[in-house]
Amino acid sequence: MTEERTLQGVGVTGGVVVAPLLALRQTAAKVRRAGSPDEERAALTAACAAAEADLLALMEASDDDAADILAFQVALLDDEELLAPVLTAVAAGSPADAAWAAALDKEIADYRGEAAGDDGDDVFSARASDLMDLRDRVLALLRGEQQTAADWDQPRIVVAQDVTPSSFLGLAQAPLAGLALAAGSRSSHVSLLARARGLPLVVGLGALPSDLGAEAAVLDADSGRLILSPSAESLTAADEQARQQLAAATAAQALASRPAVTADGTKIAVLINVDHPALLADLDVRLCDGIGLTRTEFLFAGGAPTEEVQLAHYRRIVQWAEGRPVTIRTLDAGGDKPIPGITPEGEANPFLGLRGIRIGLKEPALLQVQFRALLQAATDGPLKVMLPMVTLPEEMTQARAIMEAVATDLKAEGRDFVLPPLGMMVEVPAAALAAAEFDADFYSIGTNDLIQYATACARDNEAVAALARADHPGVLSLIRATLAAGRARGVEVSLCGDMASQPDDLPLLLDAGLRSLSVAPAAVAGVKAAIAGYGRSSP
Repeated sequence: MTEERTLQGVGVTGGVVVAPLLALRQTAAKVRRAGSPDEERAALTAACAAAEADLLALMEASDDDAADILAFQVALLDDEELLAPVLTAVAAGSPADAAWAAALDKEIADYRGEAAGDDGDDVFSARASDLMDLRDRVLALLRGEQQTAADWDQPRIVVAQDVTPSSFLGLAQAPLAGLALAAGSRSSHVSLLARARGLPLVVGLGALPSDLGAEAAVLDADSGRLILSPSAESLTAADEQARQQLAAATAAQALASRPAVTADGTKIAVLINVDHPALLADLDVRLCDGIGLTRTEFLFAGGAPTEEVQLAHYRRIVQWAEGRPVTIRTLDAGGDKPIPGITPEGEANPFLGLRGIRIGLKEPALLQVQFRALLQAATDGPLKVMLPMVTLPEEMTQARAIMEAVATDLKAEGRDFVLPPLGMMVEVPAAALAAAEFDADFYSIGTNDLIQYATACARDNEAVAALARADHPGVLSLIRATLAAGRARGVEVSLCGDMASQPDDLPLLLDAGLRSLSVAPAAVAGVKAAIAGYGRSSP
């Protein structure tokens, strides 16, 4: 009998599961016969078109942040600067697959910081992973390698060296019990996707044994362990832990469609974050009190979308809400969301550069088209517009002037529209401290960036993650300052970001006076359960 072995890694998404293993192994690449330069160019064009079609199909079927991650890859397929050296090499006689791999490998090295000789940044490491994903997708198409979705018929714990975002989405179509990776990090895009789905994930396991089979295993994502050939005692303990977690989740789920009310009867608004309209197809509107954050970056993946394209998406979201309030954020490009042709290239620190409303005011045509679509969509229900990365009161004033000018144009054209409330994300510490000075119709505290900027810790850098604490007294002071500004001005204050979805952080927020949250859809049940227990006396 094989002895129990434990591999220690880092838990990303909690949960304990017992299931058979499935080890994914890398296969050798097929040898490809190259043709003439014209044939190679045609093959590359066809492979890129097929890759784009595959990615767009995945985006349409994806939820949460998956669409935004894949949108970056779609945009790269239309990036002339990326394709130019590939086409030049092909014209000079290089095989299409070799030219594509060489160009992408250079981009990957640049994103990792290897070309500049520095250590790189986790934000760019995540983008490097996206580039590797795109590189391998196009190479597989050029070489005729099969790319199929997972199709096993019982829940498995998948073990691999690493997986790409699109590979993860393929795996997620099968009965996936959990995922254990030799590499990876808590800040990777795969980690983000696993969190959104509540899938147990452990990363950083190190070297994997070569004799992995289909044996039963325990994946303990709470403690970051993968237990191979578990003993009877380990199996019993894991089954009991899983049973307790299921009971807690079932109890929380019973509250999911009910209003969120604390133990003393205080009503708390629980709204949801929406990253792509496709997410709404499987959601019951009764789950939430509305949509507190709608990201629009997915629309700009292939460049600036038309007014008609934007209007169709916004109307779909507002109509889904059935009269509940919907907050839609204007384009928040930049930082860890570069968009070719819109965001500047080569910024030393994109998180402190041109991003959010800074780009909208620098390129007002982008903002004007988005406002035109939003004002028209507001005729379908209570829509609110939110500006990201606001730093100075003048930015609110300038954006409001643009929105009012758009309203004047729409009126002159005889179009139906509604001038919606215009609010701001509070994610810059200076703005939080002076929130009362801004002509905002509402505030939404963006905790991810607020914590990042307040603690001087990149939110995607695992090395300093322990310092970027949501319960830091300075962070809580910024939240309280924003809430005080909202009370003084008589405007609503909500809060979004990871902190809103963490039940353990809710007492801090409710103690501060927060009464409106926008959370990940998968977190609604747990958040409402935590709210229901708030204020209850201990036995």
